[in-house]
Amino acid sequence: MGLDLTERTARPHAARRGLRRRSTTAVVGVLTLLLVTGCSEAEVGQLKRLGLPEGASSSAPHMEELWIGAWIAAGAVGALVWGLIIWAMIRYRRRSDDEVPVQVRYNLPMEALYTLAPFVVVFVFFYHTVVAQDRVLAEDESFDHEILVVGQQWSWTFNYLGDDGRDEGATGNDVFDVGTTADPPTLVLPVDKPVKFLFRSPDVIHSFWIPAYYFKMDVVPGRDNTWITTPTKTGTFAGRCAELCGVSHSRMLFDVKVVSEAEYEDYLDELADEGNTGVADGSSETDVIVGTEPADEEGASQ
Repeated sequence: MGLDLTERTARPHAARRGLRRRSTTAVVGVLTLLLVTGCSEAEVGQLKRLGLPEGASSSAPHMEELWIGAWIAAGAVGALVWGLIIWAMIRYRRRSDDEVPVQVRYNLPMEALYTLAPFVVVFVFFYHTVVAQDRVLAEDESFDHEILVVGQQWSWTFNYLGDDGRDEGATGNDVFDVGTTADPPTLVLPVDKPVKFLFRSPDVIHSFWIPAYYFKMDVVPGRDNTWITTPTKTGTFAGRCAELCGVSHSRMLFDVKVVSEAEYEDYLDELADEGNTGVADGSSETDVIVGTEPADEEGASQ
């Protein structure tokens, strides 16, 4: 029995559609394989962390857990929303008889869903954020070193407070390092040693941020904020101000150099030998922080 013209015409079209689908799937598979195999180990690790740099402090795991959990929750919500949209498109698509779906004034289950679901999502996010925040800001642990961080327009001053055990040639227990916009400072930290940071500002609000530590802390005039963390990796890491604080905000940069305990002590001795002793804290009794004095009129005119 022969095939009619419609059936003979439909078969080649169906075959071509199947071939196009298989070709598209193959191309997508090849591109995905090339993308994955073309990434370095560091890039693959960053993809697994969903864009976060490699963590380098004891605070990082808590923030990474919150970050990954937030993306999972956002993905679940997105999948639900897109699923409902696609279901509605298919379920209530135009029929051949042009029958209009039943029109209703309200739908209690749907209204309850889109009213209560956001409250549940916000509550879950808020709860886990508070838990992570409490873990990061916990100060019940002891610390080996204490550093006063002063944010001023527009650079940073790092005061290393009360560190004993340096060479006998060192003068005093407190030393500091001052940076400028032209010469950003370096914050030196000992690896695997808990450090307590105290934050102070003599002028406007700044924000102390080390991206690799997954943490930032506002530096507010009149308020002394604190944070305890332990550097877990040696190396040099970027730091910056994360609060729009003025005309040179973008130049409030600094480096974080994590070294061994012996190298850390040697660095403090170098600061003492250079005469950087005492505390440069930008207190109310101080007009300017050491090293940030403005040029006099004669020097400025030249």
